[in-house]
Amino acid sequence: MKPPLGEYYDVNGRKLLLHREGSGAPAVVFIPGAGAVALDYWDAQRQAAAFTTSVLYDRAGTGWSESIDLPRASSEVTDELRALLHSAKIPGPYVLAGHSLGGLYARHYATRFPDEVAGLVLMDPAHEDYRAYMPRELVERWDAWDPANGLSDELPREILEFYRVLFEQEMAHWPAGLREPLVDSHVSREWLLTGIREAANIQAVHDEIRAAGPLPDVPMIILTAPAIDPFKQAVSAGTSEELLQAENDGKTRLYNEFAASVPRGENRIVEDAGHVTLPFRRPEAVAQAIRDVLAL
Repeated sequence: MKPPLGEYYDVNGRKLLLHREGSGAPAVVFIPGAGAVALDYWDAQRQAAAFTTSVLYDRAGTGWSESIDLPRASSEVTDELRALLHSAKIPGPYVLAGHSLGGLYARHYATRFPDEVAGLVLMDPAHEDYRAYMPRELVERWDAWDPANGLSDELPREILEFYRVLFEQEMAHWPAGLREPLVDSHVSREWLLTGIREAANIQAVHDEIRAAGPLPDVPMIILTAPAIDPFKQAVSAGTSEELLQAENDGKTRLYNEFAASVPRGENRIVEDAGHVTLPFRRPEAVAQAIRDVLAL
């Protein structure tokens, strides 16, 4: 299916999708989470484009970019992003807006190429110490879950329709020409399983982050989504709301401490949004964080 927005650029022999809006510098570059794609951040991007160049892209193996085997090392992902931005002639330094797994990639880019990063906006980011802040029961559930289970099987129709309803609700006010192909693609088996494949080496990515050293002294705003997410509930069947709320409480403590560990860090609580729904339900909070980082 043809992407509704964006252009293709050749990076190391692979076609990668990139969509830009707005003008000005520093440019903000959105880095999707596992299972998410560039255009999931369209609403936040268009709001950020009112005051600076705003860039969305799909990593190789995700979204509308060329398929490759997953997972990949963070160093490969960040090298690829750097090459793509060069190919698209988008000069640095950049504000990197990373969501979930994309938050790890944003931090790794900043530590590897500190002169190319002007600031960080981390949307409910993955973190190498996340499990240490979680209830033991929840960690045990994660350890007992086999993410590879079902990768070779057809997903039941009711699961696909359940996700279709969720995505359609979150994008209800989006233009039909964008919403419909995006929802149709999200509920395909391939897209639903891409996030599992991409995050399969998360411990190795954590090791890369730890070995990379400290972040450069740039402004960093973390956006914490404290609501229990309907997407999270769907993949956590059998987990009580109390345990899901305990996870949210633990991540809030983690993000508060993480923000306090850097000279110009701040953690903002974004009400009425969960881990997946943050960019859908509160795009104005994302855009405001980007604006504030640019002003610091």
